This record gives sequence, C-alpha cells and structure tokens, in this order.
Amino acid sequence: MPPYTPILLQHVNLPVPKGTLHLAQEFYGEVIGFENDPVPQLQRDILLWFRIGDGPQQIHVAFENISPDSKIISSRHPCFQLSSPEALLSLQRRIYEHKQSGAESSALECDQPGEENSGSKGVEYPTRFFVRDYAGNRLEFSAPK
Repeated sequence: MPPYTPILLQHVNLPVPKGTLHLAQEFYGEVIGFENDPVPQLQRDILLWFRIGDGPQQIHVAFENISPDSKIISSRHPCFQLSSPEALLSLQRRIYEHKQSGAESSALECDQPGEENSGSKGVEYPTRFFVRDYAGNRLEFSAPK
C-alpha cells in the first residue's frame, strides 16, 4: 500500500437541525450507548462527538440547515458493527422500544426486531438492521454471522 493511502476512517459527520443537540445526546448517548468525547471549546454548543468503542473512530453530530420535516430521503449512512448477533438484537430492541415510546429523540424509522430488514437482500450481506434517527440520518447496525 502506498504511504499516502488512508489507513482508517476517523469520523463520520451526521447533520441535525439547529437546536437539537439534546436529542442527539439522548439518542446516540443514552439509547445507543456511545460515550462522549470532548469537543473544541468554541464549538461545544454546536456539535457533539461520540466515540465508537475503544478506538479512534467517532461520530460527529453537527448543525446543518435542514428541517426536521424535510422530505429528502438519502441512502448515505455509516454502518456500526456489534460484537455478536445477540448484541445486535439487544440494540435493535432498545432502539425500537425507544421509538415506540414516542420520545422526541426517538428514531423516525426502525426495522422491527424479528422482521425482515429494510436493506438490500442477499446471502453476502451480514446480519443487520436499519434506523433513521430523529433527524432522518440513515444508520446501519450489523454483526458477524
């Protein structure tokens, strides 16, 4: 591999409407369980950083000029791998139950546990499910078979 080739994905930025960082904190921090990383002092009121596992990868959540009722549906998404199919199902149930609660920070869409996932089908795909967070960002969660 040439020395100029990137060696890892450091972060993914997910846009959310202004004034909804508290919802991002609830959904990504409390429901999914990501730990917060410190953000630059001058940006602490406009973005959040969440650490993925023990590694250097992060999810950045930042304001963008989008409306919560936007009808733009994008298939762009990050995929988070869990340690096992059991852990995947546990998280899926947690997100689905949070959605059913009707909380303001709950997912707009979530594949129902035990039902077929909403992604492309094929034997080459891992065990997975999809969610659209409260701001409409598509998220994929997978586990090794």
